[in-house]
Amino acid sequence: MKQTSRLSLNLFTKVQDDLEKRQYVILAELKKISGEFQYYKVYPHLSFLVDLHRTLKEVIGHITDLRNRFPKRISKIDWVNQTIEHDVVFVDGTDLKSVEELILWAIPHIEKTIQEGAAIHEYVSEGLTVEHVGIVPSYRDEGYFFLPDNKQKKLNLFRFEVSIFQSAEDKYRSLKTKLLKSLNKELAEISPNSVKLDLIKEQQELPNPATFSFYTDLDFSFDNTILPIAKRKLMQKIYS
Repeated sequence: MKQTSRLSLNLFTKVQDDLEKRQYVILAELKKISGEFQYYKVYPHLSFLVDLHRTLKEVIGHITDLRNRFPKRISKIDWVNQTIEHDVVFVDGTDLKSVEELILWAIPHIEKTIQEGAAIHEYVSEGLTVEHVGIVPSYRDEGYFFLPDNKQKKLNLFRFEVSIFQSAEDKYRSLKTKLLKSLNKELAEISPNSVKLDLIKEQQELPNPATFSFYTDLDFSFDNTILPIAKRKLMQKIYS
């Protein structure tokens, strides 16, 4: 993603130059993302920032452990109190103290930008409604959904499939979608039930598919906002 490419983890963890320069780059990149939010382009920027925020919090949470992983050298021996003080020897030009300082400075700025994106996400989510079309089958891991693109004056017909994959700790669901076709707004005035029946005749792979229809008056970016938020709502609807 071009707008967030400079906000890599290395920007925070490989502090080899002026700290103020790093801060300037971070603020500039966050300003770009904030500008995208102002145009109601939520994704992939919001998910990127959430992942980056989580990673940086994890780095701070393990900063002591990270320090312990670096080699140390004796800096002072206190013969009276019988203690030995060590300095951490930083490698690869990485000053862990500067890393910690930069991350702690950046986190509130990242959180502020996340809040901007989250507010737009919530607004769009509230402006999207989704309903079942026809009888809901017991098997709902495959099917269709209809989603309007008001900017292009089209109704997009998608096929979806839910995939389940399991890690050692948890089970996850992933929603795969495929655009089947788009109807012009005039043709889209027909009922969702009619659209569903036409798809069943055309596709024939799913004789009794789970089908959902979205409604919205919003005309924001389809690929960056409407579709990704609709997919999240669809997952909630499928398993509600």
